[in-house]
Amino acid sequence: MNDTTQRPELPDHLSTDPRSSFHVPAVFEHDIGILFNDKERFDVSEYCISEGWIKVPAGKSLDRKGQPMLIKLKGKVEAFYK
Repeated sequence: MNDTTQRPELPDHLSTDPRSSFHVPAVFEHDIGILFNDKERFDVSEYCISEGWIKVPAGKSLDRKGQPMLIKLKGKVEAFYK
């Protein structure tokens, strides 16, 4: 597959929440993969490569605004385009 569009560089800190200041819409036009401790994760809501953490939903629990409760996991984080 030959991709003729230029992909933006993946930021150090990225969030899927559009209300966050770390949300970059141009990045989400492409498929993104996250490796956490050398295993691909599909449930990542936010990550920071330099600090070495990801945030994932904590089960089915929701906060008072109806958003999923997130827990922070620390480890080796790598982001890539699929």
